[in-house]
Amino acid sequence: MAPNTTATPSAHHLVVAGGGAAGLVSALALASGGVGVTLIAPPRAPDPRTTALMDGSVKALKALGVWEALRPNASPLRVMRLVDGTKRLLRAPEVAFRADELQLDAFAWNFENEPLLAALDSAVAAQAGIRRIVAKVDHVRQDDAGVSVALDDGSTIEAALLAAADGRNSPCRRDAGIAMRSRDYPQVAVTATLAHGRPHGDISTEFHTETGPFTLVPLPGDRSSVVCVVSAKEAEALAALDDTAFARAMEKRAHSLLGAMKLDSVRGSFPLSSRTAERFSRGRIVLVGEAAHIIPPIGAQGLNLGIRDAATLAELAVDALRAGVDIGSAGVTDGYEARRRADVEGRSLAVDLFNRSLLTDFLPVQGLRGMGLWLLGRSPTLRRRVMREGVGPTRNVPRLLAGEPV
Repeated sequence: MAPNTTATPSAHHLVVAGGGAAGLVSALALASGGVGVTLIAPPRAPDPRTTALMDGSVKALKALGVWEALRPNASPLRVMRLVDGTKRLLRAPEVAFRADELQLDAFAWNFENEPLLAALDSAVAAQAGIRRIVAKVDHVRQDDAGVSVALDDGSTIEAALLAAADGRNSPCRRDAGIAMRSRDYPQVAVTATLAHGRPHGDISTEFHTETGPFTLVPLPGDRSSVVCVVSAKEAEALAALDDTAFARAMEKRAHSLLGAMKLDSVRGSFPLSSRTAERFSRGRIVLVGEAAHIIPPIGAQGLNLGIRDAATLAELAVDALRAGVDIGSAGVTDGYEARRRADVEGRSLAVDLFNRSLLTDFLPVQGLRGMGLWLLGRSPTLRRRVMREGVGPTRNVPRLLAGEPV
């Protein structure tokens, strides 16, 4: 725990609030460029979820020296198959996207969150430029001179800038007076890890259904992460099943593609929603990860957006530091707002449109979706363009996401 004192403010000192993956990557990225970082986070609970990190995120972790510790626990995603599993009149053709079309070894690498977080925790502990405090943020105050972060142990930390990576219910966002724009969907995502009898072959298969996508994502060994998007009523029915019956239900939805299935994790279930902060910065507070944006688990965008937040903030802050400028100045925070807004809102819109296209019974929309997938299957040029944008942004790419130091 931190001593009950107040730290001296510094024009090159930054506080990161939050010990999730986005907060840990933020601290590592900033410290790698010479910014003095205090990382504030309470002890974390076990995280049974899984994550797919796109190529740019993997390059960032390589540049930060974390990848070698992660690689043994990662499974490559080399092929993405989209299969229309609806029973509608207009059905789309199957489409396969292959990483080698972009000269990539894999589109993404898939992890269970526990080894991912453990590797990031170890990297933070080994980074001399990061001071870690095990505490919760009680409240935040800011003025033109700096930001004051009061902790639940009675101590206060002064800094030039606060990176709020403290989750979807962010107290720092609340104290900054930033509201969230919300959109709720009539769906629930049911998640689990399943072992199966056949190898996945590094292939992710996404079945499109009338209630949303059912996605199998490869994990190390003969295991896959499942994201099953269904109605609230169907989610209740799945929750009532015992583990064996649940695994059979998942196998049936997968059309026995991977053979017999067995549950290999706890199950998760959460209503689908989208949340975007009205601003990603205010004063000397910037929002990172789920404090800034929450996207349904469709297209594996969540943590990848958070890593791009971290990489962008680090680049702006480090550039200011090297120029002798206050890292909490408007040039940094307004620059962060401008660079992150288009990426986050563009991907949120794409996920929203895709999800709604599955839910609608309006024939013209179904026809357009089918036509779009048919064109992707027939046109290598269009397919490569869509794949490149899906893997990550092609404009304003932070140095870390290109595999370069901050």
